[in-house]
Amino acid sequence: MEMTGLPARDLRVLDQLLSYPSTILGRDRAIVLNLEHVKAIVTAAEVLVRDPSNQRLQPFLLELHARLALPDASIANLATDGGDETEQGGQGNVPMPALGTPGCAKNQPFEFKVLEVCLEHTCKCMESETLALEKEAYPALDELATRVSTRNLEHVRQIKSRLVELLARVQKVRDDIERLLDDDADMSELYLTRKFAFQGANESPGRVESNKRASADHDDKEEEDHGDETESSGDESSAHVKPDIQELEMLLEAYFVQVMAR
Repeated sequence: MEMTGLPARDLRVLDQLLSYPSTILGRDRAIVLNLEHVKAIVTAAEVLVRDPSNQRLQPFLLELHARLALPDASIANLATDGGDETEQGGQGNVPMPALGTPGCAKNQPFEFKVLEVCLEHTCKCMESETLALEKEAYPALDELATRVSTRNLEHVRQIKSRLVELLARVQKVRDDIERLLDDDADMSELYLTRKFAFQGANESPGRVESNKRASADHDDKEEEDHGDETESSGDESSAHVKPDIQELEMLLEAYFVQVMAR
């Protein structure tokens, strides 16, 4: 909790004993992901995965490992440590090295790489369930059309119940992506790498020394300097609150279309 700055109520979203719907939460230093059986906390440099020993998560972890190991990820090693995070319900820790160099500015931010793998895996799982349900539903409907019986009716009813449940889960994922797309502020909260770099720039030694020199200016210059600093600070604050969200918007829209097609 100290490292991510997350309140306890956000960690409850990852509790497997509680039935929380799929959601993507952007916080100051982390993103909380609860997408189907993928439950994780993502920071600008690492991802904490809940219950990494779960067999259902193995395809996701393999894909995550492969995606982050690509050359532009600036990542040498990725290991999954099974749960010593007691406050986070035994989450596995996938430690990552420090952020990439400025030369990698055009690369996709670390948190977006993880988010994309999570969304892709969720879409694949829902598509797999849909296909399996279709394969079971059509023969059951044909059998019911051929012979109406209690057994056949019960079989179709069970298939329908599973279909309704699947549609509700798909709808929740779609609604959450749509919620993010409709709110620029929520999307800007997911830019962890950018916020990290912005905070680092504000705390740089050069900025501190500049402020010291400004405070030693003549009285007639102080007011002007103060106005310039206020305007500059306002510009930086505005850039922080409303960053360029086009990259994330395109990513979310792509998976929103996929979910819509389910």
